[in-house]
Amino acid sequence: MSRLDDILMLVGKLNYTWTNTESLFIYLIAHLLDTNKEAATVIFLTLNTTRARIDLIERLAKIHSTTPETKAAVLKITARMTREQRLRNKYNHCIYSFDESGRTASTQLMRIVDMDENLKYGKVEALDDEEMLRIQATIDSIIDVNKSIWGFMKVNNINI
Repeated sequence: MSRLDDILMLVGKLNYTWTNTESLFIYLIAHLLDTNKEAATVIFLTLNTTRARIDLIERLAKIHSTTPETKAAVLKITARMTREQRLRNKYNHCIYSFDESGRTASTQLMRIVDMDENLKYGKVEALDDEEMLRIQATIDSIIDVNKSIWGFMKVNNINI
């Protein structure tokens, strides 16, 4: 496989892992609201950003009726997802560049800063072996969050 294929495969795995784990928020919402999966799904889908979903879950965890154990567990989960969100967002909202051979790759953030008479474009970063390892480490962390959510569901008898 070429470097381009490696990068696309890794970014695809990052997105799949993220989406799969974020979808488990439905069960956290259902549990925190003491409602059914259908209602929690409607709420989940109505909130169209990860940040909005995490905010909702954190706020529900912090209300008085939530047990301290549930609050601690849920806030730990959302903190971990928030930590991993930065790298995931970078690779979902960047421009990818490759040299003519498809070997040397970089990303450029899709941002523009208007500085009086000049423009500054988003930061350019190499997609080297070190960065590929960083992406894989983020994938591994998200998988671990996924397992934590499943563990929380099992401990709290949340049925799917």
